[in-house]
Amino acid sequence: MPVLRVWESRRVIVFKRSMAAGYAGVQNPLFLKDNTSMLFGDAKETVEAIIRALPA
Repeated sequence: MPVLRVWESRRVIVFKRSMAAGYAGVQNPLFLKDNTSMLFGDAKETVEAIIRALPA
C-alpha cells in the first residue's frame, strides 16, 4: 500500500462523517494542520453532489 504524503500538499480536503476518532481511536494529526479542510458527510454522496454542481 503506497503512502500518500498529503501533509506536504498545499491543500488537503478530508471527507469524514464526524469528528469522532477513527477505527483505532487515534486522532489524525493531519486534521489539525492549517492546510486541511474537513468536509463532513458520506464521501460518495458528497463527491456526487459536487460533480452535479459543476458546470457541464
